[in-house]
Amino acid sequence: MRSAPTILHLDMDAFFASVEQASKPSLRGKAVVVGGLGPRGVVATASYEARVFGVHSAMPMAQARRRAPNAAYLVPRFALYRSVSEQVMELLRALSPLVEPLSLDEAFVDLEAGGTAWDERSARLAGAKLRADIRAVTGLTGSVGLAASKMLAKIASEQAKPDGLVLIEPGTERALLGPLPVRTLPGVGPATGDHLRRAGIHTVGELAEAGEDELVRLLGKAHGHALFAMALARDERPVVAERETKSVSVEDTYDVDIHDRVRVGTEVRRLADRCVRRLRGAGLSGRTIVLKVRRYDFSTLTRSETLRGPTDDPAVVREAAARLLDSVDTTGGVRLLGVGVSGLADYTQEDLFAQAAGVPADDFPHEEAETVPAPEPETPAERRWPAGHDVRHDVYGHGWVQGSGLGRVTARFETPGSEPGRVRTFRVDDPALQPAQPLPLVSRGSGEDESAGTGGGMRTESR
Repeated sequence: MRSAPTILHLDMDAFFASVEQASKPSLRGKAVVVGGLGPRGVVATASYEARVFGVHSAMPMAQARRRAPNAAYLVPRFALYRSVSEQVMELLRALSPLVEPLSLDEAFVDLEAGGTAWDERSARLAGAKLRADIRAVTGLTGSVGLAASKMLAKIASEQAKPDGLVLIEPGTERALLGPLPVRTLPGVGPATGDHLRRAGIHTVGELAEAGEDELVRLLGKAHGHALFAMALARDERPVVAERETKSVSVEDTYDVDIHDRVRVGTEVRRLADRCVRRLRGAGLSGRTIVLKVRRYDFSTLTRSETLRGPTDDPAVVREAAARLLDSVDTTGGVRLLGVGVSGLADYTQEDLFAQAAGVPADDFPHEEAETVPAPEPETPAERRWPAGHDVRHDVYGHGWVQGSGLGRVTARFETPGSEPGRVRTFRVDDPALQPAQPLPLVSRGSGEDESAGTGGGMRTESR
């Protein structure tokens, strides 16, 4: 492990919800929940104001509504989140060539590799400047952890939340870890935590005291050795700039169970085409086709088929997925379907399978052609006007959808730089109201009057 705290972990604070609050002045300081709004939707992110009511990510949306009935419930805008994430990642890459993104809102940075930091003082300055730059460029806040290892940097950023900086000084690691619960360590989930609790081990300090042999006996060789090393603050994992993609997949959860076998087959073909689009977008191909089916009783089945060579041919993937579906009983109903490709490569073997003959590799059928041919009911207003998405009105300008239903859509007209705006209601087919693209969270060329604090304390920078 290093002798200086030159590994940085950044975790953006309640990222999706914070982006929504930054773009909607009327929601700042209020409870905001982002996620799927259907009967089976789950929370993707909850603002800190919503967390006061016990709402958290991965919670069923119905439960969140019971706990925080007055919160704003919004449909995710992933294109905007990716755009803001890229702005943040560019700031990280300016610090070092070794940036390891973990998700849209989280990453490790090796400051030493970029010559940005080499001791405690320079690391603290780099972290403080990063927080200020993120606020200036995006208007958002992020929490920064600095330590001599990845594990400790992540623990530090968690302690810094929200909107803070924590640096773990070299030599203090064991003392800091000792009283923390075992679930703090990576790889200790609910099952492992319960197993350790039954053995009388509740804290990281007790984990270290138990000894390596006892942990191997309780958890197995690999897991026992790894946890003992972490309990002693040993973590030699490097920051890896390029994380190898192991698979590409897509899946959909359905508000109502699908019982019709023809409809299930149609959905699988549609998912296969989406998966191949994503595969091609990444410049990849793959050998193993995977089908995922979650049935009405929550049982989840996976089936896979490995081809003779890698492919990115949509017809090949569709037909392989269809063959896999033949081996799955769906008579009780299906609540989730997914199609994936693994065994990835950066090349393809053309014309590998005869069953693809007559269907050009570039022939992606339009999704409209993949729907069940039976007439469908009119699209519900909520689907046409997702809550939280952007609109523009010929008279009132830019705004966002507060809600819709019964042939009406309600929008609030405001922009990231405006005061909270007024609410108006329109017919869903009002020609003056149209979907719009999101506006930048921070206007280009505007003066920045906010900056993150850069002083205070030996280890922690306050919010």
